[in-house]
Amino acid sequence: MIENETIKHQLNHRSIRQFKPTTLSAEQLTTLYEVARQTSTSMFMQQMTILHLTDEKKRAAVREICHQPYVGANGDLLIFIADLHRNQLIRQQAGNNDGRLHTTDIFLQAVEDTVLATQNVLNAVESMGLGGVVLGSIKNDSQKLIEVLGLPKMAFPILGLQIGIPDQDPQLKPRLPLSLMAFENDYPKTMPMDLMPDYDQVVNTYYDLRNANQRVDTFTNQINSDKLNQQVTKRDEIVAALHQQGLALDLNI
Repeated sequence: MIENETIKHQLNHRSIRQFKPTTLSAEQLTTLYEVARQTSTSMFMQQMTILHLTDEKKRAAVREICHQPYVGANGDLLIFIADLHRNQLIRQQAGNNDGRLHTTDIFLQAVEDTVLATQNVLNAVESMGLGGVVLGSIKNDSQKLIEVLGLPKMAFPILGLQIGIPDQDPQLKPRLPLSLMAFENDYPKTMPMDLMPDYDQVVNTYYDLRNANQRVDTFTNQINSDKLNQQVTKRDEIVAALHQQGLALDLNI
């Protein structure tokens, strides 16, 4: 396998959830913004915006939404937004209607821009000797977060990113083997599920031996747990929040 410094950082990725009480410098933040700005963008529409939250009330509100005590605590909190509002304004200023901006297709392109930028920034964070954790938990209550952030119509929060100087050194979490997730040309007619028990054992050993939050668990246990069991949560209101923002209005629900 090819090795270089970038790949080493990517292969050693670990989510960091404990940070030292230090914020990033202006130079560090500007560097991360520039990395996000140069990320691939679908159709050159650049439908992504970043909010750096320094207001303690807003950080506390996001922490409450996420139900994670490290969110908005030490370090810096970034919110990555799928932003179609800016392009809507451009069209309006030219005297045009919104065109396809309200379609699911264009919204998904904005989501792709936003997710790619988040990962690019995280790669840059780790290359700088810092750490971070991606926060899908900001969508625990999308409508409330939209209100907290004061977002206009046509803008939707996709991911958060808590970053800073690591104050922990967690073990590397084992991922699925390549033989279960990388294939040539065709999706397998029969997924090699007979490999799953071996992977479950690897995951079980990881949880048993890691330094923090030891437990007995496997990958298949988690897939068969409340994570995917039938239940109604605030996250099921995402479609309503999207429509409230004027997005994905052609989505068949």
